[in-house]
Amino acid sequence: MSSSTTTAPQDEAKRVVFDDPHGAAANMQEAEVTRVRTLRGAWRWLLVAATAATILLCINQQFSLRFFVGYTQLNTEYFYLLIALMLPFTFLIFPGTERAPLDRIPWYDLVLFVATFAAALLLMSNVRKAAEAGWEFGGAPNNVIAAGLVMWVMLMEALRRTGGWSLLLSVLPFTVYPLFAEAGWLGPFRGTQSTIEQATAYHVLSGESLLGIPIQAFADTVIGFLVFGTALMMTGAGKFFINLSFALCGTFRGGAAKVCIFASGLLGMMSGSIISNVLTAGTMTIPVMKKSGFRASYAAAIEACASTGAVLAPPVMGATAFVIAQFLNVSYADVALAAIIPAVLYYAGLFMQVDAYAARHKLKGIPRAELPRVMDTIKDGWYYVFVIALLIVMLLYFKRESHAPFYATALLLVLNQFFSKDTRWTLATIGKFLEVNGRTFVELVGILAGCGLLIGAFSMTGVVSSLANDLLHIAGDNPFLLLAMCALTSLILGLGLTTTACYIFLAILVAPALEKLGLNRMAVHMFIFYWGMLSSITPPVAIASFAAAGIAGSPAMKTGWESMWVGSIIYFLPFFFVLNPALVLQGPSPYLAGFGLMGLAAFGTLFICGGIQGYQPFVGDLRGAGVLEWPLRVLLVIGGFVVATPGGGIMPLSQLQVTLLGLGILLPTILIALLLIRRPPAMPDGLRVP
Repeated sequence: MSSSTTTAPQDEAKRVVFDDPHGAAANMQEAEVTRVRTLRGAWRWLLVAATAATILLCINQQFSLRFFVGYTQLNTEYFYLLIALMLPFTFLIFPGTERAPLDRIPWYDLVLFVATFAAALLLMSNVRKAAEAGWEFGGAPNNVIAAGLVMWVMLMEALRRTGGWSLLLSVLPFTVYPLFAEAGWLGPFRGTQSTIEQATAYHVLSGESLLGIPIQAFADTVIGFLVFGTALMMTGAGKFFINLSFALCGTFRGGAAKVCIFASGLLGMMSGSIISNVLTAGTMTIPVMKKSGFRASYAAAIEACASTGAVLAPPVMGATAFVIAQFLNVSYADVALAAIIPAVLYYAGLFMQVDAYAARHKLKGIPRAELPRVMDTIKDGWYYVFVIALLIVMLLYFKRESHAPFYATALLLVLNQFFSKDTRWTLATIGKFLEVNGRTFVELVGILAGCGLLIGAFSMTGVVSSLANDLLHIAGDNPFLLLAMCALTSLILGLGLTTTACYIFLAILVAPALEKLGLNRMAVHMFIFYWGMLSSITPPVAIASFAAAGIAGSPAMKTGWESMWVGSIIYFLPFFFVLNPALVLQGPSPYLAGFGLMGLAAFGTLFICGGIQGYQPFVGDLRGAGVLEWPLRVLLVIGGFVVATPGGGIMPLSQLQVTLLGLGILLPTILIALLLIRRPPAMPDGLRVP
């Protein structure tokens, strides 16, 4: 834990002020790849220059500044320019093997770098002709086909390097699937077959594959939000959020864990990345939790679950949220709004879990004298509040999601230069800022461009509609069975894929079937998003839990199981907003219905957490019920779950009936628990105290 102390007057206790958890060289990752090469010398400056060009191209495209005088750039040309600038660096930053050197760049990586850059430039120079002549459907010249084949191979290698063999082996078969789509053994996956030339042309020239939804999301909105997140990180916002969290929550029962939840949620707004959140916030919060009495594995589990919420919490969510917006053809602001209630319920559930655990184990808060002062913290970082407020207003009121992060970044940098002595930027800081952004851009382009070929393959074969009908037939048109099948598939795919890749798979294969049942589109896509992300805390992968276990010094697998226990609300929360889309602010009167359902869900979650942890607020420690402890805990979980479940819609019971059923389980359970826990203690001779 990195901290500094302020000078305490006379008898006042030493007050801890936490340093910036990110530091100057932090990075934000999507694929959670940790073995990377740090570029030096000319290669570093080339990455910095390419990143600056990428950001300027994005600003030019979004604000229509016409940098190219007398020339109007097509979107597809813009996308290929970004690919040419960023994708080649994948082979320099991410080593090809575990044995590949990190201190120098091997010759074969330089060959891949040049080949990728040349192929991207040739395709960019021909993409305008391709649009005019319809080359994506046939007739493309041989040199374009050759460049397309090189690009196809480079994309698969980039996927392997950024996402590992599991991602490559999941994506590659589907990208070549159009070449044998009429094979009889494919069954429901049979579709229209293409030649190698047709498939290559469609993959690299159409707007449905390489240049499809993932790259469009990156080019239109992700770049701006990554720039904003990095600027926040490198102006010391991490220190502000950490200290504010300790100042506000540190004194509460189990305060160190509540600080962890609050701080990880705030820090997640900057990165939208689970693993980077664990590695930054966890270094601060886990040691304090252990010192406060939390066992190591539980402290690590809390951090893993809190950091998992990083990709769920608006206004800055993970890259998948931007892809969702492109899939649904809605603004990112709509996706961010839809995520508000689920994120609130998730973090509220974590708070309730921690509070019940702390009460059962009699864990105290941190003494006020040891914590940062609220007013001192706000005085040091007040301008972060203004910047985030501007971002939210631009997103929700003006609906300018492509412009909002750039305006917010500009305001942040101006205020930081005027009002912060410690984090004022220099020329060296700007270079570091561009390098950090560049590494993140490279990683995301490597993943998103490769995953775009998935969409192209299914678009080429026309198999999606028939597959949706086959899934409905298998499920017997039963929405609950189909949702369960989708959840299980999402969880399994999530074990080997990044959240974004898993979402793209299921948005193509499963979402159409759920939508055909009449379920709300936004709710369906959020359902897939949530379940695909759960692998980060679910063994055997549980990468967030394992990263937190490394910081806490606890057994990795034990921490993974603890994370499932602590974050259990996230396993059934997605079903709630599919049952009633008001929870994602969809449908008639979404705000009134949504916040009403949120209140019911939070009320039910209070009892679920009480049952899970063995301490029910306003009742007491359930160990006092003796042999009936576990039956009471099970009934509290069941009753809380029923109360939290939305009624109506595809549910056979109305909302009133569901709520009354839940209360019918909870009220007797609580009454019995009160009678058993608060009964008078027995005297030594067996007599009761009168």
